[in-house]
Amino acid sequence: QVQMVESGGGSVQAGGSLTLSCAASGFTTTPNWMAWFRQRPGKGREGVAAIYTVGRDTDYASFVKGRFTIFLDAAKKTVQLQMNSLKPDDSGIYYCAAASKRMILVALAPSQYEWWGHGTQVTVSS
Repeated sequence: QVQMVESGGGSVQAGGSLTLSCAASGFTTTPNWMAWFRQRPGKGREGVAAIYTVGRDTDYASFVKGRFTIFLDAAKKTVQLQMNSLKPDDSGIYYCAAASKRMILVALAPSQYEWWGHGTQVTVSS
């Protein structure tokens, strides 16, 4: 049974940093894409960062470029999201996701991902 478990969320002041981790297990083969999404209060789920596990290509939402970095530890089947210069607008629930398809049209589209974690809360205070 596939499981994806996020950790590392918490509360931080604006300008601070957090590192989220996602431990994936139960996959018979390594997913081709792993990504982080978030859902802010009153908003829909939006893509934050994605990584192609084979070529390590990455894609970032414009609102996190230069502040967030996605890392993959393939051996440990863990994907991390290093978040720096956090803003109050970054507050929300962050979800880890995985996709089996090798070719996906939009790496940050939630519809492309089959497996999801339950999320971890990130709160950034001003």
